[in-house]
Amino acid sequence: MTQTCKCLLVLCVFLCALARAVEISQAEWEQMKKDIEELRKAKAAAATAPIAKGAVDKVVDAKYGPNAPVATKTGKLKIGGLVQIWYYSIQNDNKGLFHDPDINNINDTNEAVDNDGFQIKRTDLIFDMDLHENISARLWIDPAREQLSYPGFNSNQGTFKRGLNNNLANVQTGGGGTPRLIQDAWINYHGVIPHHDFQIGQFRPALGDEGIRLNGALDFVERSFIGQLTTNRDLGLQVHGTWWEERFQYWLGAFNGAGNYYLSAGQTQNRADDNDAKDFQYRLLLRPLWKHECFGSLELSFSSMFGVHGEAAGNSPIASPVSGLNRDENWAMRHYAHAFYTPGGPLKGWWLRGEWAYIKDRNTPSTVLDPARVDPRAPAAGASFQTVGNPFSSQGWYASMGYKLADSVFADSCPKWLKNVEFAARYDVFENVQLTDLNEATHTDTFKTQVYTAGVNYYIKGHNAKIQLNYNWVDDPSTSSAGRAFHDVKNDNFVVNFQVWF
Repeated sequence: MTQTCKCLLVLCVFLCALARAVEISQAEWEQMKKDIEELRKAKAAAATAPIAKGAVDKVVDAKYGPNAPVATKTGKLKIGGLVQIWYYSIQNDNKGLFHDPDINNINDTNEAVDNDGFQIKRTDLIFDMDLHENISARLWIDPAREQLSYPGFNSNQGTFKRGLNNNLANVQTGGGGTPRLIQDAWINYHGVIPHHDFQIGQFRPALGDEGIRLNGALDFVERSFIGQLTTNRDLGLQVHGTWWEERFQYWLGAFNGAGNYYLSAGQTQNRADDNDAKDFQYRLLLRPLWKHECFGSLELSFSSMFGVHGEAAGNSPIASPVSGLNRDENWAMRHYAHAFYTPGGPLKGWWLRGEWAYIKDRNTPSTVLDPARVDPRAPAAGASFQTVGNPFSSQGWYASMGYKLADSVFADSCPKWLKNVEFAARYDVFENVQLTDLNEATHTDTFKTQVYTAGVNYYIKGHNAKIQLNYNWVDDPSTSSAGRAFHDVKNDNFVVNFQVWF
């Protein structure tokens, strides 16, 4: 036998022995496959399991709360925002309220504020920082505030009407105005003195109710006349106290108080003070009933703001202005009172809200129309303007009500699409029209505008995603008001708000 044959014979014997050694039964083979499958599943589960948090992570989450969208090296930052997009339709009338060509040669156009269209109404971007257990801060910007070419609502004649409509250039060129991008910019100190916190920076002084409510939580597309007057920020310091599980609260503050309460001296925020004095503010809030099963909730508040406005050092603000601060000093004040009630029991779902305001201040020179006199600088223009006016007062109020099906006794029986509906109505009146007195050039006469609003709110996801529809019937001062030749403006309007709030 050759050497090669001997090797092959030895190899065959070895393989036969090996095969016999590893021979397994069918049951053993099935068990092996089962064990391998279980190992594979265990490996996949381990790959997708969350990583256990360390002690530091647990402490931070307990302190600041879970699901914070942004983490920073120092403190905890939260980012929120609001987007409101409007579509509006206004009755077309090319003549403004002061249009009076036959008697006083006044041509008050309405062409710039009666066009239908879309508007990016609000684009709030809010950064809240919890830097320390006792210190927090906020930066709130709204790029949409830079635009000034859109008509006013709920009346396109504006919150204040004291001169000819002069918005044509803004509409023609898309022009803007003074910087208004920064809204809130404040630091809050809390948790040291029991029941109190302290805030310094730029923010809305605690005044009234509707004006200081968040933009995304409004009952209607736009605030009332008097509500719009307290949305403006100011720079200052405010102390807030809260007792009785927040059922009694108070605010005390001191602010720059630039401009005036009639807003004829420009905006109150993002500007230096224009006088040496400061404005002082307080607000008292009481909830005698709160979330009672049968009687519901009742909230009441009263607030005021007051101070010395103007700075002219005793000189004539027109003939001899002092460094451009061309207003005589005067004592200014404004008071607000509000009430809110929502019943319990079988009437739950209903809510009622009302607010009243009183304002006294002086307008900036040459801002109030004087239709009874001819302007010697331009006789063809017709009316002149009041040079220096005395302080005067005006008042306004609104009453509103609504019914939210999701909070009512019918919530469980309503179809899902109907359950998200809320019906609302409001009556709003304010002495917003200002004209120079016919007999005394330093006196100012006021005339009221009334707006009746019917609204429907559809909550897709609460206030975070909702659609609001409002129809406003606008009743401007009539032509028979104290002998004034007002044009009967046709400016009823329909507004839709599409909102996302996060």
